[in-house]
Amino acid sequence: MAKVIIYQIFTRLFGNRVEDCRKGGTLAENGCGKMNDFDAATLRRIKSLGITHVWYTGVIRHATVTDYSVHGIPRQHPAVVKGKAGSPYAITDYYDIDPDIAVDVDKRMSEFEALVKRTHKAGMKVIIDFVPNHVARQYRSVCKPEGVRDLGEDDDRNMHFSTENNFYYCWGQPFEADIDLHCGEAEAYSEVPARATGNDCFGNRPGRNDWYETVKLNYGVDYCDAGGRSEHFCPIPDTWNKMTDILLFWAAKGVDGFRCDMAEMVPVAFWAWATDKVKYRYPDIKFIGEVYNPEQYRSYINAGFDWLYDKVGMYDCVRDVICGRRRAGDITSQWQATDDIGGNMLYFLENHDEQRIGSDFFAGDGRKGIPGLMVSALMRQNPVMVYAGQEFGEHGMDEEGFSGRDGRTTIFDYWTVLAINHGYFNRRKLTKEEKALEQVYSKILNIALTESAVTDGLFYDLMYRNEAIGDNVYTFLRKSGNELLVIAANFSGNVADCGIVIPRHACEFLGIGEGVHEGVELLSGDKDVFNIVSDSAVSVSIPANGGVVWKIIL
Repeated sequence: MAKVIIYQIFTRLFGNRVEDCRKGGTLAENGCGKMNDFDAATLRRIKSLGITHVWYTGVIRHATVTDYSVHGIPRQHPAVVKGKAGSPYAITDYYDIDPDIAVDVDKRMSEFEALVKRTHKAGMKVIIDFVPNHVARQYRSVCKPEGVRDLGEDDDRNMHFSTENNFYYCWGQPFEADIDLHCGEAEAYSEVPARATGNDCFGNRPGRNDWYETVKLNYGVDYCDAGGRSEHFCPIPDTWNKMTDILLFWAAKGVDGFRCDMAEMVPVAFWAWATDKVKYRYPDIKFIGEVYNPEQYRSYINAGFDWLYDKVGMYDCVRDVICGRRRAGDITSQWQATDDIGGNMLYFLENHDEQRIGSDFFAGDGRKGIPGLMVSALMRQNPVMVYAGQEFGEHGMDEEGFSGRDGRTTIFDYWTVLAINHGYFNRRKLTKEEKALEQVYSKILNIALTESAVTDGLFYDLMYRNEAIGDNVYTFLRKSGNELLVIAANFSGNVADCGIVIPRHACEFLGIGEGVHEGVELLSGDKDVFNIVSDSAVSVSIPANGGVVWKIIL
C-alpha cells in the first residue's frame, strides 16, 4: 500500500515572481502565478520532495475585484469581495477556471486540462477544492454545460425555505451587512431579498466577521423550523442533483480527488448519496473532508469520505508539543482516539487556514516543526499533507492587504511567497538554513514514501515504557519483514541522549529477535550496532528539534 503525501499549493501565489509586492495591490501591480508555471521541471521538483498528490487550491472561478468582463465573465461588486484577489471559497462559477491563473483567459479550461495531464505525467495525482456549503453572493455560471440550470435560477424567493430552492431567503428584507456597501462604487451592492450567509447566518445583517461575501446553499435542511432544525430529504432536494453533477463534471476532467470545504456544514445524507454516485463512475476518486467534530468522524467516513482532517486531535496536540505547552507523550492519546479509523485521518502541520510554523504566532522557526513532521509522516500508514513553502520554513509574517500580519499566508490578496519563489524559481536566493530544512523534509517524506515498514508495516508506540523521556521525546517502532525502524522525535532545543526501552511485548508482537543487529540512521547515514534485549534500553542520541530513524536489519 502506497503512502499518500499531499502537497497543498495555493495556485495563484505559487508561480508569482514579483518580489516587491504592494500592500493591497492589484493584479497589475503585484502579479499572479499561472497554471503554466507548473512545467515539467517544477513538477519533477515537487515529486522529488516525496509527493504523491498535488492539491491545487483555488482553481475554480471565484469572486475577485479584477475585471474580466471583456472575456464575458461577470464583474463582481467589490463590496462583497474580500481583498483584491478574493477568496477562493467564494465560488462564482462551479464550471469555470479562475481567470487569474490563466495565461490566455479565453483558453483557461484548456490550460487546466493540460495541467492535469502534466501532473499525471510527472507521476502525481490531482486534487482540487469542492466548496459545497456556500457560493459567492454574485454567483452566475457562464460556463455551465448546455441544459444545466443555474443555482438559484428557479428559486421561489418568497419562501424562506423550500427543498426546491438552492438558497435561503429573508422575505422582503434587503441585504444590510456591517460593511461598506459602496466600496468605491457609485452604486451600492443591492440584494433583495437578502439570502442567508455561508456561516449559517440566517438574518439579513451579517457582521464583518461573518462570511458576508458568501451565500449558504440549501440541502433540504430547514434551520429555522419552529420546532428546531428539520431535514427534508425526500424527494431529493434540487441542490443535491446540481452539486453531484458538478463533482461528476470535474471527475470527467481527470481530477483524482476533492478536498471538500467545510464538509460538516453539509448533511451527511447528501455525502452518502453523492459519493456513491461519483465513485460508481470513478471508483478510484478520493474525498477529503474538512470535518472538525470528532463525534462526527465515523458518520462522514461511512458516508464515503476517504480521509478527514485530524485537526482538533493530532494537529492541535503536535502544535502544543512543538510550542512546549504539552508533553510529547500526549501524542499517544491522540492516535488512540481514532485508532479504529486511523487510516482515514489526514495529518498536517500547516494549511491555508493555519499559521505557519515559522511565524511569530507558532514556533518562530520552521526547523522546530521537524519532529512534528516525523510523527505526522512516519507514525501511521495514513496520509500526510505539507503546505507549499513549509519545507523552506516560510514565516507567513507579511501584511499583504486584506490579510493582516497574522502568521498565515494570504488567500485574499495578490502576493508572492518569497520562500516558494526562491525555492522553485530562484534557488540562488535560498539561505543555507532554507536549503537544509528542505533537505530534511525530502528525506523524511521519501522515507515515508519508500520504506515498507512505514507504508504497510506494523506500528508500536513505545511511550508506555518510556515515560521518563516523554516531556520532549516521542518514540515508536515500525516493522515490516526483517526490517525494523526505531524512530524518535525530539521536540526540545537540546540534544537528547537517552535510552529507549523496547519492552518484551513489542518483541513478541512484532517478532523482533533478540541479539546484535546492524543499523543505519536514515537521516544522517550514520551506522551503529544495536544489542536488542527485551525490556532493556538501546542508547540513542537525538538532535535538537530533530529526530532519528534507525533502520535495523534483524
